[in-house]
Amino acid sequence: MEDKELNVVEHLEELRKRLIICILVFVIFFVIGFIYVEDIYKWFVGDTKLLVLGPSDIMWIYFMLATVVAAAGTIPVLALQIWLFVRPALKPIERKVTLTYVPVLFFLFIFGLVFGYFVIFPMVYQFLLNLGQGMFVTNFTAQRYFSFLFTMTIPFCVLFELPVVVMFLTSLGVINPFVLAKIRKYAYFVLIIIAVVMTPPDFMSDFVVLLPLLLLYEISINVSKFVYRKRMQRQQQDELVEA
Repeated sequence: MEDKELNVVEHLEELRKRLIICILVFVIFFVIGFIYVEDIYKWFVGDTKLLVLGPSDIMWIYFMLATVVAAAGTIPVLALQIWLFVRPALKPIERKVTLTYVPVLFFLFIFGLVFGYFVIFPMVYQFLLNLGQGMFVTNFTAQRYFSFLFTMTIPFCVLFELPVVVMFLTSLGVINPFVLAKIRKYAYFVLIIIAVVMTPPDFMSDFVVLLPLLLLYEISINVSKFVYRKRMQRQQQDELVEA
């Protein structure tokens, strides 16, 4: 009983250590983003002139842009800390395989950000401008502009990481491709809702967003099959060695 309690305490201490590292890295990248927020701002808005309604809006922009930079910079560190936390429970071959997921998570996050910013955001933005053309004077506050921008991009950063998350969870035995295939129709329904909610009310916009989301889910199933098959082969080899 004492050994079990000691083991739980050790795990909690290890988890605390990993969380502290992630928080420190987040703070460091936040400070970096805060320092270079003017350059980041200009990269996002270009020549567009945005309004602010008060000093608090300026601080909101600083904190929001710095937070996005901090989140992007912390993702690979967070993934590495999760891997280090579960590493003792993994076999040597599993450690090597799952370690490769760490940089892939970061690149998929950036790819999702690029997809949202260069594909989804301009499509929805232009649609809404055309919708109000001749009716309104289109002046945007910085806070509303960036809130809209991140609403159109951040969800795709998360969704584009789905294949790697599925691979990692399959490696740990948490999920398997049979479960993913079984819930496919429910997953499709959720993805269709996401595509419809996040795009203008026309078929082409929905299709442009929905297609990559469905492809991501199918890719997730296939990579899960690959990882699951490799995992089963290793287990069979281990059983033969033990026999």
